[in-house]
Amino acid sequence: MTATLIDLTHPVTTGMPVYPGDPEVVVRPALTTASDGVNVLALHLGSQSGTHVDAPYHVDVTWPTLDGLPLALFTGPAVLADLRGLEPRSGVTADQLAPALAGAAEGSVLLLVTGWARHWGTDHYLAHPYLTPEAAEAVVAAGIRSIGVDALSIDLTPDPAPADPAVAALLDALADEHDPAPETGSLAAHRALLGAPGGAVVCENLTDLTPLLEAREAGLPVAVSFFPIRLTAADGAPVRAVARLG
Repeated sequence: MTATLIDLTHPVTTGMPVYPGDPEVVVRPALTTASDGVNVLALHLGSQSGTHVDAPYHVDVTWPTLDGLPLALFTGPAVLADLRGLEPRSGVTADQLAPALAGAAEGSVLLLVTGWARHWGTDHYLAHPYLTPEAAEAVVAAGIRSIGVDALSIDLTPDPAPADPAVAALLDALADEHDPAPETGSLAAHRALLGAPGGAVVCENLTDLTPLLEAREAGLPVAVSFFPIRLTAADGAPVRAVARLG
């Protein structure tokens, strides 16, 4: 049987969505055949742009950088957690991951299928589900060291700050009157996963993972790879993420 390869990578384009505060992406011609005899692009982007992986160094300067990780972490048989239908900004629990983790073997890559890739390029993309700290700890306890998600982050992404300072102050005052919201900016899931013994990687901004679920239902083996650009002493890098079905 011939295997099918599926690209899980968002195209790198000028103005593409980035995590709030990250460098904007600009792609422009640097040289052209008309004037220089060759076509060469100039790229301006952050290490966390588009479909990318995080190395442990992303959240702790004492943890391994991208070039200090074994290549085996960036590829492997996939186990899929079907998390479609979750409410915006809802926390994924350890119980919701339990069926997928039960089928995980050493070297498996856990893929979180939230369906949020359909919101790419819209404001709603920031309102994705996220891993609770307990769920992240369950992933580590299951021996998983490679994880991917079809959303902006495995942690809760903060709402963009209101442009009007008066509006921001009012929202803060209202928040103080209610139960505290899930902590933002803590990167608790990142810390739990990337701090796992032996190192770990997180791949974010994968495209639609539905074909992988369909392949699994059809009994086909599913493998995935997301090899990064070889940046020295880096916190992460863009990848070309590819799934192999069959």
